[in-house]
Amino acid sequence: MASLTIAIVGRPNVGKSTIFNRIVGERLSIVEDIPGVTRDRIYAQAEWLGRQINLIDTGGLEFDDQDFNSQIRYQAEIAMAEADVIIMLTNVKDGVTDTDEMIAQLLHRTNKPVILAVNKVDNPEQRSDIYEFYALGLGDPYPLSGAHGLGLGDILDQVFEIMPKDPDLNDEDDIIRFCLIGRPNVGKSSLVNAILGEDRSIVSDVAGTTRDAIDAPFKVDGQDYLIIDTAGMRKRGKVYESTEKYSVMRAMRAIERSDVALIVVNAEEGIQEQDKNIAGYAHEAGCGVIIVVNKWDTLEKDNHTMKEFEEDIRDAFRFLDYAPIIFVSAETKQRLHKLPALIKQVAANHSQRVQSSLLNDVLREAMLVNPAPSDKGRKLRVYYLTQVSTKPPTFVAFVNDKELMHFSYERFLANQIRKSFDFTGTPIRIITRERS
Repeated sequence: MASLTIAIVGRPNVGKSTIFNRIVGERLSIVEDIPGVTRDRIYAQAEWLGRQINLIDTGGLEFDDQDFNSQIRYQAEIAMAEADVIIMLTNVKDGVTDTDEMIAQLLHRTNKPVILAVNKVDNPEQRSDIYEFYALGLGDPYPLSGAHGLGLGDILDQVFEIMPKDPDLNDEDDIIRFCLIGRPNVGKSSLVNAILGEDRSIVSDVAGTTRDAIDAPFKVDGQDYLIIDTAGMRKRGKVYESTEKYSVMRAMRAIERSDVALIVVNAEEGIQEQDKNIAGYAHEAGCGVIIVVNKWDTLEKDNHTMKEFEEDIRDAFRFLDYAPIIFVSAETKQRLHKLPALIKQVAANHSQRVQSSLLNDVLREAMLVNPAPSDKGRKLRVYYLTQVSTKPPTFVAFVNDKELMHFSYERFLANQIRKSFDFTGTPIRIITRERS
């Protein structure tokens, strides 16, 4: 399930950073009683009742002509464009100010769901003072106290109540969703344009901001696809520009929404350390993976070039030994016609379910080939193997003592499952549980 992005906006010194830190559970934002302390957007992840939240803290909004304040406003506007829901924070002690009214007008133009929160309602006598905030035209004001952590639960409940289910996350449809991720300038956008060529049936093309993700449905051989392009991800230590942080978050959300992630590598530059970091995001998210080597036409090749490059990839991406590799060129469209079928195959493997009886046949044969290990006279017994979920395929192994299940034997069982069933392109997970 994709996470929800919430932006907290408001004028200076209303307690945005305090509320942000309360939700996140850490002191990530600087909290001082001085306007203008938080200048850039600050990102963090949190969880509420099992739902993941991407939270964005912003600098205090003011509307004078100072360049400093215009930069803060620019950062806040990017955060609002990124958010699924916006929390406008006000302050009961100051009442409705002219700046509050200007912010409310700005929020009306976003067409985003907005929740109005009135901070610093620290005692019951102040609750009647929140009614003047109805004048902002943003619906019911919610009282809260950042200092005491009161009222946050009501606001977060309301956030999820007003958010409709994302139709793109409906597992019942037949659309295959895939994204392209990678460092900047590896050719992702060129690949998108090449895939969505004139010989494709493009249904629509909805774009966001310059560095936003681009969703474009298309159809090949009767199969519906949704392609999600993302801005390049740079090394965390080199994310100087705040819009790059925004790009990383968009890429992470694209992975969450996708059945398959295409990890794009630049053939001219070879494999970089950041390529491995980016691939790790998709692997950890449990997404199906295809490694796409772009700009293959630019290399001088002999009979061994492709094999040697593939060996380099396998050595660098050892955790992606299940991922197929394809060498393409967005410029010449070399092998691009093979991509849709490969994506379809990986998506099918990603959602594949295997009968328990077949799994346990594999388990019995595996234990004959390689008996379960012993530790200090105690022998591991694997009683039963069953699949509990898909996307990615996840299996539970019931054992006598899960402490005896070494990761190497868990990996052995995973490899035996792969040998018996086609799970090309998808990670598989094994969970060990003790039989009651």
